[in-house]
Amino acid sequence: MKVFKSDKFDVEDTASLSLFLYPEFLAVFAKDQNQANTGIHFYPDFEWDKLDKLIISDPLLKNDVPVRVYVHQPGFSLVPGVLFAPENERKYLEFVQDLPPQAHFFHTPLDSNNLQIVSFVDEKLKKSLQARFSEISFYHGACSFLSYLFKERFNLIGQEILVNIFGRKMYLAAFTDQELSAFNMFDIPSDEDFLKYILIMIKQMKYSAKHVRVTIYGLPQKSSITEDWAKEYFHHVRILTPHANQNYSHGFKRIKDLGLFEVSWQYL
Repeated sequence: MKVFKSDKFDVEDTASLSLFLYPEFLAVFAKDQNQANTGIHFYPDFEWDKLDKLIISDPLLKNDVPVRVYVHQPGFSLVPGVLFAPENERKYLEFVQDLPPQAHFFHTPLDSNNLQIVSFVDEKLKKSLQARFSEISFYHGACSFLSYLFKERFNLIGQEILVNIFGRKMYLAAFTDQELSAFNMFDIPSDEDFLKYILIMIKQMKYSAKHVRVTIYGLPQKSSITEDWAKEYFHHVRILTPHANQNYSHGFKRIKDLGLFEVSWQYL
């Protein structure tokens, strides 16, 4: 576990938590009553079926405070707001993957309710959290990245590919004339896979290689993916850190080394 905290950190000051479940790792953000981050625990190797033990052992999770759970998993669907009906969540997701018999469904509005991102967790995972916390909200992990892109849409050009990397996964979005055209999550065990999916997306969108702009978020400090390397394949490419909607108490050090998108921006 890697620990990041303010100089005056006290676990008793925790007013709420944000819990980010990634496919291969996990992060816990403790926030004070002003929603400033006071402490972060990052587990670089984590298995979801060990959540029961983590809830008991992690000091940040010892208090019963409101918790937001962000679930990064391929089991999600984007549904236009005008077509969305909460009672059809299982139907939306059955097109994506096989679902467990007992599932807890949830949805998050995006782009002023023009879009809903629908997802689920296994009932067992939900019960594990309910055993410790009395107030829980579930969100699909992509809602942070997507909400940021919708906020920034008027700074986008006509053909945009935008990437958020987290571990050996990435979210890949295409915007055409500032409107979302495609979005998905992909495995990227190698740099070649990273390139492959971007190039396939550019081809599918019929974007011009000379005009499309590729923007990459979520790179840790030490990464084989660099701007110079990417410029060998893309005419317009940039690696950015998102504008921040997260505040930190004084004393945090090296938190940006993680490269996590949510260090800067979280869906609120």
